[in-house]
Amino acid sequence: MMERHELDAFLTLAQELHFGRTAERLHLPTTRVSQTIAKLERRVGVPLFNRTSRHVELTAVGRQLEQDIRPAWASITAAFGRAVDTGRGLTGTLRVAFVGAAGGQLLAGAAELFRGREPGCQVQLREAQIGEVFPWLRDHEVDAALAHRTAPEPGLACSPTLIREARMLAVPSGHPLSRQESVSLEDLARVKLLRLPESVPDSLQQDRTPSTTPQGRPIEHVHASATFNEILTRIGSGEGCFVVGAQVRRYYARPDVAYVLLRDAPPLEWSLFWRADSATARVRAFCDSALRVLGL
Repeated sequence: MMERHELDAFLTLAQELHFGRTAERLHLPTTRVSQTIAKLERRVGVPLFNRTSRHVELTAVGRQLEQDIRPAWASITAAFGRAVDTGRGLTGTLRVAFVGAAGGQLLAGAAELFRGREPGCQVQLREAQIGEVFPWLRDHEVDAALAHRTAPEPGLACSPTLIREARMLAVPSGHPLSRQESVSLEDLARVKLLRLPESVPDSLQQDRTPSTTPQGRPIEHVHASATFNEILTRIGSGEGCFVVGAQVRRYYARPDVAYVLLRDAPPLEWSLFWRADSATARVRAFCDSALRVLGL
């Protein structure tokens, strides 16, 4: 049987793969973390981590142990959090991130409704750049975030889909495609797509900047941009194109960028995300407020 401090040390190190950062997160000396892991490995009988002076990685046994333990530990942590929330009520501050003007407007409405229903709890809205949302969630910078929904992300939970919007291709205003009413996904082989920052999940990168068209034609990519305004500026200067949601026509109208409907693309979907082990009453109540604001 593993003790709680052993579970915390093992799972945190499995995520961070760095003894110093693990110790910092657990508010423990690095030597204490190292001793705890070494003791646990002696009990298991094999190493759980491979260590060098520059690198830490899970062994096959360690990886399997993490896969077996983490869901159950997340469930226990969430259950205890719900019990604490029930006992303490909805108080404190909920930190929620968004990307772009449309996301901010939606969350502002949800926050207003939430504050009216739960006056003991405050909401702090924070604007994030495209590549910051998921790192902020995983690093506990925010409690929830409105983000583009793709494949499930390990360790994260999400609300039902809040928004569905048509996909459009943002192109330079003088580009030949800008004169068309709509384009096909096959037309992506005719342009260069600006990539998202490397910090976004692979599923999101592939969804917004695919490598090939549905028929297998290669799509050329241009190096990543850090912010959405940078992406639009580079599009306007003719460096490339980017797949966006229909709301950008309202919030990001520019004379140097045209938005053309991608007629055969699935809609973009947006949901609230939070850490699976932090599904607190505050998070659930805010999610409910967002759904109510949208009439869902």
